[in-house]
Amino acid sequence: MDAPYLSFAEQALRYFDRPHDAIRDTPVVGPSAWRGQDLSRDRDWIVTLDPTAIVELAAAGDAARGRGLGLADLRRADFPLPTLGPVIAGWARELASGRGFLLVRGLPVERWSEDDAALVFWGIGQHLGRPGAQNAMGDLLGHVVDTGEDAANPFVRRYRTAGDIAYHCDLADAVGLLCLRAARRGGASRLVSSVAVYNALLRRRPDLIARLYEPVALDRRDEGQSGPGWVPAIPCRAAEGHVRTFYHSDYFRSAGRHPDAPVTDVERELFDVYEAIAGDPKLYLDMQLEPGDVQLVSNHTVLHARTAYEDAPDAAGKRHLLRLWLTLDA
Repeated sequence: MDAPYLSFAEQALRYFDRPHDAIRDTPVVGPSAWRGQDLSRDRDWIVTLDPTAIVELAAAGDAARGRGLGLADLRRADFPLPTLGPVIAGWARELASGRGFLLVRGLPVERWSEDDAALVFWGIGQHLGRPGAQNAMGDLLGHVVDTGEDAANPFVRRYRTAGDIAYHCDLADAVGLLCLRAARRGGASRLVSSVAVYNALLRRRPDLIARLYEPVALDRRDEGQSGPGWVPAIPCRAAEGHVRTFYHSDYFRSAGRHPDAPVTDVERELFDVYEAIAGDPKLYLDMQLEPGDVQLVSNHTVLHARTAYEDAPDAAGKRHLLRLWLTLDA
C-alpha cells in the first residue's frame, strides 16, 4: 500500500517529470497567464469557508486524533470530508490547470492548538493530493518563523529569518501556507505568474527563451548532503499548450560559488532580465496573510516570494506559518 506521504526524493522526481514537446515560441493564453493588476480588483481567487465546512474539518480532526493518528500515519480515508472533499478537489484542479493559486480563509486557528491546526492542514492536503517531505531529513510540515538567524548570510535558509525571500518554486506540484500568526509589519506574500513572465520575456528578449529549456546549475546549499555541490535543473518544459517553470533565484545564482558549476554570463543576463520582468508591479500580486488563511500555490505556473517583516517584541507574537508540500491529484 502507498505510504501516506511521499519522500523528498519521490516528490522531486514527480515534480520534474514534466511533459515536453518543443520550445514554445508563441505566447501562452489562458487563466494561468494572469496579471496582478487585474487580480487586485477581481477577488474571486479568495474562498471563504462557511461554518458547515469548519464543523466538518474539526470533526475529521477530532476523529483522527481520537484514533491516535499522527501526520505520518494519516491517509485521506482517515480524514473524511463528505461535503468539503469534492470542493477541495476543485481547488486541486484550479492549481493544476487554472489560475494556479487561491487563498482559503476562515480556519479558526485562534481556537485551535498548533497541533490541531497542523492536523487539519495536513488532512486538507490529503484531499488535494499526496503531501511530501520537505527535505532529505523527512520533515513533513515546515515552520516558517524567524529563528534569529542572520538574514545577511547568503546560505541561511531565508524562511528562518525575517528577511525578504526572492522569487522561487519549491520541489513539489504545489505549496500551501497556513498562517497561525501574522507579523506586526510587512511579510507580504508576493506571487507572479511564471506564464505571464514567460510571455513578457518572449516579447522583449526572444533570444533568451531557448536558454530556459536547457539545464542550469542549481546550488544544493550543502545541507549535510554528500556528492556534488550543485545539480542540473531545467527551468522550462512545454507541452499541450502549457509552459511549466521551475525557477529558484538564489540557488541559481549562488551555484556560481562552485568552481565546476557552468554558470555563464548569458545565464546571469537571463536571470537579471527574467527577475526584472517578474518584479513589475503590474505583473505581481501581494497579499497579506492573516491568521486562519491558507494560501495554495502551483510551483509549475507561479513564482512566490516574500517581503521582509518585523515581528512583535514578545515571542508569543512572532509571525508563524505552517508550510505543506503537495503532489496533486489533478
